[in-house]
Amino acid sequence: METSNEKSIGSLIHLSTLSQYLIPFGNYLFPLLLWSSKKEKSAFIDYTGKQALNFQLSMLLYSLIALVIAIPTCLYWFINIIERLEISDQQVTVREIITAENISGMVILGIVAVIIALFLKLGEFFLIIYASFKSANGEYYHYPLTINFIK
Repeated sequence: METSNEKSIGSLIHLSTLSQYLIPFGNYLFPLLLWSSKKEKSAFIDYTGKQALNFQLSMLLYSLIALVIAIPTCLYWFINIIERLEISDQQVTVREIITAENISGMVILGIVAVIIALFLKLGEFFLIIYASFKSANGEYYHYPLTINFIK
């Protein structure tokens, strides 16, 4: 049975990952500080800290993969459009640029990767809130799609 203090710290570990929206790398620093200061005293806090950090590292990896796919494909499409515009030497509207023949499979792949990255961030936000509620109730919560970097 977890004490009230352990539940509060567990919930705070999860919620501290939201600091990423205010402080760069706060989603790694604050949970790491809270977890490392209390992990020897409580198995619940140890588990919670590992889960929060593993989830943040997993989301970083998934986001990087999505961006590695999205950025080059969109840049490739953009450079091809610019080259076509330089050849024609005409004033071209956006409607003429975005046509079915100009949008390739690579562009669609890039757009899908950007959409996936956005859904990852949105899902991350709601899962963090959910995990903090579970921790506040003393439940051991395991994030979905998490790679166990810290065991």
